[in-house]
Amino acid sequence: MPLVKSAAAPPQPRLRLPFFYGWLLVAVGFVTMAVGVNARTAFSLLFPAILDEFHWSRGVTAGAFSFGFVASALITPLVGRVMDARGPLLVVEAGVVGMAAGLLLTMLAQQPWQLYLTLGALVGGGVNCLAYTGQSLYLTNWFVRRRGLALSIAFSGVGLGSITLLPWVESLIAHSGWRRACAALGVLVLVLLMPLNLLLRRHPRDLGLEPDGGPVQAASEARPAANIVDAAWAATDWTWRRAIATRRFWWIFLGYFCSLFSWYAIQVHQTKYLTEIGYDAATAAWALGFVSLVAVPGQIALGHLSDRIGREWVWAIGNGGFVLCCLVLLAMRTMPTTWLLYAMVLTQGTLGYGLTSVMGAIPAEIFEGRHFGGIFGTVMLGAIMGGGVGPLVAGLLHDWVGSYAPAFWMSLGCGVVSSLAIWRAAPRDVRAVAGRVAR
Repeated sequence: MPLVKSAAAPPQPRLRLPFFYGWLLVAVGFVTMAVGVNARTAFSLLFPAILDEFHWSRGVTAGAFSFGFVASALITPLVGRVMDARGPLLVVEAGVVGMAAGLLLTMLAQQPWQLYLTLGALVGGGVNCLAYTGQSLYLTNWFVRRRGLALSIAFSGVGLGSITLLPWVESLIAHSGWRRACAALGVLVLVLLMPLNLLLRRHPRDLGLEPDGGPVQAASEARPAANIVDAAWAATDWTWRRAIATRRFWWIFLGYFCSLFSWYAIQVHQTKYLTEIGYDAATAAWALGFVSLVAVPGQIALGHLSDRIGREWVWAIGNGGFVLCCLVLLAMRTMPTTWLLYAMVLTQGTLGYGLTSVMGAIPAEIFEGRHFGGIFGTVMLGAIMGGGVGPLVAGLLHDWVGSYAPAFWMSLGCGVVSSLAIWRAAPRDVRAVAGRVAR
């Protein structure tokens, strides 16, 4: 059996660096997220220029972005299984190639289906491999005590990328057109991210290291994990079939669906809502960009906090941010003041976006093991479904009643349900975070 052979094999020689190699992977993840996620987000900047050229309907054109969610949902379980079998290098580099190909081929698009294939399927599927799902699948192996902090630093690259990459793309569109802007993005993704991600390794053992940079243990040493609360659960070899048969799995699935429903229902419609209630277009655009900026310190702080007080608390804080954001948006309808606009930005960005700091850590605490990739990929299917359904339902509700109020109330309710679902999943009852481990 391969597993027996691996256990009997001599330990890998330890890589000697002045710092823990895992932090280098966090830096790689930071840059990958900054470029990869924002290359997909740039669709909102390309959208007006594409409409001006082709005069397609808004629904048909915007459908390319939504189709990316469909492609992402279809490949997510496969991404996890390939990660289990082959490791992060193949998965992330495949995402880089797919995303770069989609952006470069967009230059040739003349029909809607071509846009759906390039900016939709290739870019949407590619970003799934190299962004939140792909990064969570291997970075969780490198950190235990600082898992929340490490993931939050890597994911905060999205915020920094939004204030550096997106203005550059907007300038390219204005001066050279949307096709050349897509080509420039494709070249950047390929030239920067492909060589950078050659540094990826699945597990510290691959380099003779231990998680968090701890002392290397001899292969013969029995080293019980100090943070295990439920020894029987932690000792289970969690296959995909076993995991989906548990209530904990479906609580996480529900929690992720509801949280991303709120997140994207608000994000996609907030700019239009703000202009409808009296804010000018420039202010509404500023608010959307500033949400990503204030998310950077929020994500890092909440990720570090989750290592001290627990994942459930930070998940509740993040969803609480979206709940407060919905209340502020509802209040702005009758009182569109500057201080309420700031409150909306801070609650959504600093608190709400902090959800990403524990999104990979929560299932890792519960289903850690050699089949984690397939399990996590299926969990993230719930998140992707929520992200796709949220904006659609919000738009349909607005068309039906002529107001965003029902959508914001529904998003508020989803935030509450999401918090309760993760408390029911209870990762704290399987593995304790560093701040809760008995000394």
